[in-house]
Amino acid sequence: MQEPPVPLDETVRLLSLHSLRIMDTAPEERFDRVTRMAKRIFDVNICLVSLVDSDRQWFKSRQGLDACETPRAVSFCGHAILEERAFVIEDAHTDPRFADNPLVTGDPNVRFYAGYPVHSREGNRIGTLCLVDDKPRSFSAKDVATLKDFAALVDDELASAAEINVDELTKVANRRGFQQVAHHLLPLCKRNNLEVEVLFFDLDGFKALNDKFGHEAGDEALQAFAKLLLKSFRNSDVVARLGGDEFVVLMAGQQAFSDRALKRMQKRAKDVASNFSEHLGWSVGRARFDPDRHDDIDDLLREADERMYADKSRRKKGTA
Repeated sequence: MQEPPVPLDETVRLLSLHSLRIMDTAPEERFDRVTRMAKRIFDVNICLVSLVDSDRQWFKSRQGLDACETPRAVSFCGHAILEERAFVIEDAHTDPRFADNPLVTGDPNVRFYAGYPVHSREGNRIGTLCLVDDKPRSFSAKDVATLKDFAALVDDELASAAEINVDELTKVANRRGFQQVAHHLLPLCKRNNLEVEVLFFDLDGFKALNDKFGHEAGDEALQAFAKLLLKSFRNSDVVARLGGDEFVVLMAGQQAFSDRALKRMQKRAKDVASNFSEHLGWSVGRARFDPDRHDDIDDLLREADERMYADKSRRKKGTA
């Protein structure tokens, strides 16, 4: 079996993928509609929107397959993202790269595969729209053109999803984008015994800055603070603006390193370009997920919000 090579642009590609904040989110009709149509038109057993992460391929939409992800090392899509064209295997049993692949020798018994790259807003190949069948078949130039058209529909939906879930001013996730990721991520972390921590930020002195310098200055300060969060936290952390001058960060993994991130924020605060950053500070509240106390992400947010206001009160009293 031949494992898929790593693309030359892998680092940029992964950053582009994760900037969409779409991994491990719930199924959406906009993507399922495309895979249903493609499955029906091509008359195959399986059709997927597959997004290729660092060590797995995860299916944003799947028709005819129960699994929600498979290892990247055995994936066909890992090969398909290497070039800007259709990747077609008409009979995996006769292809030495795949003949002994566990997806071929076992479920789902892949014989035929055709995938076309799908892209991030920046044009990076982040996954595929792919067709899978348990019987060998030919795939004509007309078929390739049709598959490419379906993949373009997925590109459109990815771009639309990104716009809906991103705050227009700061370019981080908005409340909808945060909730969409968190509602899916929290149960996933609970099942896998992964730690989850939420940090709730509120800018100190924001109203006074707006009143003194105007709303353009306020917008610049919000953009600067979002940039500071992105530079201080990990690429895998979810940074969002909930509204106004309220921001939130969700950290998940074996360990949540919020202490380190907050120290980085303090060190980098002066480096973030903003003519008004010296007028602003921030208050922050932290809450760690406890399944005995938190039913969902809203419970976790409420606790972090309460702790943020306690922090702000201490700051006003000069005891922080």
